[in-house]
Amino acid sequence: MPNTRVVELRLRELGQLFDPLDPSSPEERDLNHRVEEFIVESLKEVFANEVRELVVHFDQPKTMPDEERIVVNAIRAYFARRAKYFQLSLHKLIRRGLISLGIGLAFLVVFFLTGRILVHLMGENTFTTVLTESLIIGGWVAMWRPLEIFLYDWWPIFGERRLYDRLSRIQVRIDYDEPS
Repeated sequence: MPNTRVVELRLRELGQLFDPLDPSSPEERDLNHRVEEFIVESLKEVFANEVRELVVHFDQPKTMPDEERIVVNAIRAYFARRAKYFQLSLHKLIRRGLISLGIGLAFLVVFFLTGRILVHLMGENTFTTVLTESLIIGGWVAMWRPLEIFLYDWWPIFGERRLYDRLSRIQVRIDYDEPS
């Protein structure tokens, strides 16, 4: 395809690929933070949908017989876990937004009705007008966070989830520098 791109990563050895503090088996280990950042930022530099392949070059020969399969599965599984993390974060944010929306609407209604009751009891004058308007402003301030969540906060998380989901399915090729 003419519009396909490759992200290339060069490492000295297999150990550099993984987080050195993660004691899990190789297929379940987290990627080294710098490796993850390099791959993700490389995709962000170009249109992520143009990148079709990740090539990992190792300066040393294979150290295990099934190493290529393990590395490919580990990379894909790591990005799938990260995509799931962002999906869960998005669900939590939407849930928080809905709860905040309910609370905000309740405050808005209570403040609006309180303002109407004050006008009914005290009559229309400068004091009740200022108080009523202040209550309505307070009600809209209570709506600030839910509106912020539903207008702005969700889409960066959604974008990250899409990026990591795409990375979980990327074609991965491993190249080894064999000794001459």
